[in-house]
Amino acid sequence: MKLDGQHLRALSAILRNGSFEAAAAELGVTQSAISQRLKALEENVGVKLVHREKPCSGTEAGLRIAAHADHMQAMEQALAVDLGKQVDTQQGRLRIATNADSLSTWFLDAVAEVPEYLYGIHVDDQDFSDDLLRRGEVAAAVTSNGAALAGCDVHYLGKQTYVATASPSFVEVYFPNGMDAVSIARAPMLRYNEKDDLLFQWLDRHFPGKIRPPFHLIPSSEAYARATQAGLGWGLNPLALIKEELINGKLVEIHSKATLDVPLYWQVSRLYKELLAPLTRRICQTTIQSLPQ
Repeated sequence: MKLDGQHLRALSAILRNGSFEAAAAELGVTQSAISQRLKALEENVGVKLVHREKPCSGTEAGLRIAAHADHMQAMEQALAVDLGKQVDTQQGRLRIATNADSLSTWFLDAVAEVPEYLYGIHVDDQDFSDDLLRRGEVAAAVTSNGAALAGCDVHYLGKQTYVATASPSFVEVYFPNGMDAVSIARAPMLRYNEKDDLLFQWLDRHFPGKIRPPFHLIPSSEAYARATQAGLGWGLNPLALIKEELINGKLVEIHSKATLDVPLYWQVSRLYKELLAPLTRRICQTTIQSLPQ
């Protein structure tokens, strides 16, 4: 099956911008041309690729094909650079995935060292980010899964250390006599989203029985840390994000010497291994300095 480059770029632009109109503006063509190119591509592959809604979103097949198109365009750009040709720096988008806590601590420092490409960074829990890689929607992912996916190479990055913390005022209200199974069961906690089970892992490790306290959902690492500091609940914060708050007393550990270490890995599709080699090197170098090994 041969796929037309213009058709692929139209699909990527639609999904990137969320509408046919915005895709047309990006590519400098009419909205009708975008519609015709997508229709031709869908007829060629024999499946629907875009949910025509506001904003437009990709079907499973559409997301995979768009990701492949973006990565192939990036590979063409890299080849042109190697041949000494001038390239449009706005071409070539690398789709990669990471967990939110890495994104808010060390990940962007590594990405910023490889500015040759545009990036599409997808955020998911470290226990699920490799699903995006497995489905072909990204070329590489930060994940807690150390077992290589089919067709992928794995690089160990280090451990993300989490600390059980709360504000001093929260501790006074919910743990005035210290923490035990009764007090922790009634104290509201903070979860990143419904997939986040780090707190359950921590609770199961340190308290008997399946204690499941009430919880708030805070889907942002920075907002999660602020919510902890504001006294909304207790939570597991990455140590790198809250070191200063622990030093100045705005946050306190609610259970001393009870950190949770989550190993992180960088899984890279071998199909794009050479393309991502500079980014892989920077990520590995950054985490040697940023994460406990």
